[in-house]
Amino acid sequence: MFTGIITDIGDVRQVELRGDMRARIGCSYDMEHVDIGASIACDGVCLTVIAKGDDWFDVDISAETISKTNIGKNGWATGQRLNLERALKVGDELGGHIVSGHIDGVALIDDIRDEGDSTRVTFSAPENLARFIAPKGSVALNGTSLTVNDVEGNRFGVNLIPHTRQVTNWRDITLGDAVNLEIDTLARYVARLAEADQA
Repeated sequence: MFTGIITDIGDVRQVELRGDMRARIGCSYDMEHVDIGASIACDGVCLTVIAKGDDWFDVDISAETISKTNIGKNGWATGQRLNLERALKVGDELGGHIVSGHIDGVALIDDIRDEGDSTRVTFSAPENLARFIAPKGSVALNGTSLTVNDVEGNRFGVNLIPHTRQVTNWRDITLGDAVNLEIDTLARYVARLAEADQA
């Protein structure tokens, strides 16, 4: 489990296709304290550390994961920056919301505009996921816990404060980018309960 609070910005150092995909990701974590088999969310995707060095770790990425995430839409290029978060430990502060690292789909960036010191970003979500997104609710986008400001149909907007852009890869976004979207678990269960009541 994760919180959606990004703790490092990594970079893709190497990508190799061998049935599945293997990627080497550079980071500033103290890798002495990261075990083989540990989970690290990479742009929101929960991946398992299979090898490591002083300032890097390797992960295997299945074809299923590639098909459901922006890895399949955008690809991972050498030098690309990734939002990283290590798995939540008992006793850690829950500053964002509960995030599983299991991506539901991808949202596309429709609009980017400055609003004061913040940046308003508007996304279009897949139709089957849009019903789970509500104003003032939470979503995880590229692993970042964000609050939804407004919803209209399958489009929704969030505001990125300067701090968020500074400590994440959100400063790199451009129109049309595909972004990993994880729906808030609570929203999913509320929708399921509502469906059960109507049955």
